[in-house]
Amino acid sequence: MAAHAPRSPRRSGRSAPGRADVLDTQVIVVGAGPVGLLLTAELCLHGIQVAVVEQRHRPTKESRASTLHARTMEIFDSRGLLTDFASPPTEPRGHFGGLPLDLTLPGAYPGQHKVPQTKTESVLEEWALSLGADIRCGHRLELIDLVQDGEAVEAQAIGRDGRPVRLRGTYLVACDGQDSTVRRLTGAAFPGQEAGRELLRADVENIHVRDRRFERLPGGLAIAARRPDGVTRVMVHEFGAKAHQRTKPPRYEEMAAAWQRVTGEDISAGTPLWVNHFDDANRQLTHYRHGRVLYAGDAAHRQMPIGGQALNLGLQDAFNLGWKLAAVLAGHAPKGLLDTYHTERHQVGRAVLANIRAQAQLLLGGAEVEPLRAVLAELLDHEQVRTRLAGMISGLDIRYADCGTGHPLAGLRLPHARLRVGSATCTTLELLRSGRGLLLGLDGRVPAVGERWADRIDLVVARPEPDSDPGELDKVTAVAVRPDGYVVWAATSQQPDGTEELAAVLERWFGTPH
Repeated sequence: MAAHAPRSPRRSGRSAPGRADVLDTQVIVVGAGPVGLLLTAELCLHGIQVAVVEQRHRPTKESRASTLHARTMEIFDSRGLLTDFASPPTEPRGHFGGLPLDLTLPGAYPGQHKVPQTKTESVLEEWALSLGADIRCGHRLELIDLVQDGEAVEAQAIGRDGRPVRLRGTYLVACDGQDSTVRRLTGAAFPGQEAGRELLRADVENIHVRDRRFERLPGGLAIAARRPDGVTRVMVHEFGAKAHQRTKPPRYEEMAAAWQRVTGEDISAGTPLWVNHFDDANRQLTHYRHGRVLYAGDAAHRQMPIGGQALNLGLQDAFNLGWKLAAVLAGHAPKGLLDTYHTERHQVGRAVLANIRAQAQLLLGGAEVEPLRAVLAELLDHEQVRTRLAGMISGLDIRYADCGTGHPLAGLRLPHARLRVGSATCTTLELLRSGRGLLLGLDGRVPAVGERWADRIDLVVARPEPDSDPGELDKVTAVAVRPDGYVVWAATSQQPDGTEELAAVLERWFGTPH
């Protein structure tokens, strides 16, 4: 169950000697934000050659998204990364449209966890580099052309020194954000709702305002939270104000003026570290795959980052795509495996965008939404309503409909449990550290048919840790799990092994055995 052994991080601003103007690899990842870095590491974990191109010359120093939800924490644990996050602060309470919502649900990491995006990027970059990723900063990514054929995708970009750079890979994955250049070049359909309202936000030093959590005032919405380092994040929306058509971030003077109109407080003397805005535009690609070009994160969907859902949605896109694309490149993917990335993540994205759109109405609406807020506040006192919304926001409610058999666990993430493997104790998440599939026997043996796929899946015999609660694994005798942690098959003590059924499932997700 050993975690990765990272090397010191490094970034490359130019190509290797003799290849100054050519980038030729198996997968080109466009964008070195959290989504691109997680995807890169997942591919490298499976031995895939990956080059990442990023227009920034250096990592961002802006905190940006700072909330990791329960499912994302499970993902990081399943790759042995959480020790690098150094026990981030945990908050059991989140919100739905500004209404307090208890996010605690059964699992290893209930609630939400506060991690600056700078830290998330640093951890993921170090992991990717330790696995051999080639991260190239400084390309302006002014892609002037992008073509693909039956064997490769090729793009032309402008390098930092103004010289042309040719990018060629078997696949290209766009992780380049909501204003994706790759998306524009491919002409991918991106339907949805235009921005109507916006919320201004800034990280500011040298101001002293009281903390506010979604304070609704006559003129608008105000939020303030002071961090331990003395920096205060402030956010403000004026009721009735329309979104601006912006080509660059708002000035701090605009932010301070809006804050004063809403709260009556003067923060103009503060020192802004970062100022930006987000609006309620709500769009989703019609298809997440265009031949050899794929999209993940904000390049595939645009939404308000309410409650941190945007970052977590993108990271989960990358985790779903990584092992599938690696299997295709390794030559053992079953037919249609890569297409399941679109099928599964488009459905999840559509659901998340719908809940975000509803929250935007509740959050940014003025007096006209108060009756609806009052009704929803009453409903949140009912446990079924609370758990439904908490599951939606945390990502713990995801069920991939075509993932496996009719067992109740099929399509859900592998439940959290403590197990005894030989003389060692571990969790179900730790069993996924290799990045391979898993066939777990819980009654003293692993179904023998799994040995035919032993080059792609780990065969593990375990038993529940004495005096621990096996939870949903109670009475389960064996379970097959994809590399991303979702169950594709399970058997109970009342059922036979189902050898033929299990073989068909393993071939469905892991290809024909050698």
